[in-house]
Amino acid sequence: MTVRAHADAVLAILSAAPGNLRVLDGAVPKDVLPPYVLLYFADADPEVADNRPLEGGSQRFVLRVYAHSVGGSSAAARALGERVRTALLDLVPVVTGRECFPIRREDGQPPQREESTGTLVMDRIDVYRLESVPA
Repeated sequence: MTVRAHADAVLAILSAAPGNLRVLDGAVPKDVLPPYVLLYFADADPEVADNRPLEGGSQRFVLRVYAHSVGGSSAAARALGERVRTALLDLVPVVTGRECFPIRREDGQPPQREESTGTLVMDRIDVYRLESVPA
C-alpha cells in the first residue's frame, strides 16, 4: 500500500462532495481563483516514500491532510472549511488492502489574510488524520 493510495482516497471523497468543491492537490494553477480547497498530505513516517509500499515495524499508517479552504472573504473561507469538515469528518475511507479508521480533525486555524498578489483571499487551514492498518 502506498501513501498515494491514502491521499487518493481523501481526494476522491472531497471531489465527490455535494456542491462541486474545487479540490487541488498541492498546487494552485495561475488562472484559478477562489473558492477552492488546496490539499497537502504528510505521512507520519518521513522514511516512507510516496510510491514505495509500506514496510517495516508498525503496521499502523497515519496520514495527515492539510486542507486550505480559500475564499474571497473570511465568511467564504469558513463556509468552505465547514463543507470540507462535513465531507471528511468521521468518514471511513476505502483503501485497497487496508482497514481504515474514521477520519478525525486534529487542528485548525481561523481564516488568515493573504494579499501578496494584490487581491485579498482568506485561507482557513484544518488538519485531518487518516489512519489505517492491514486488512
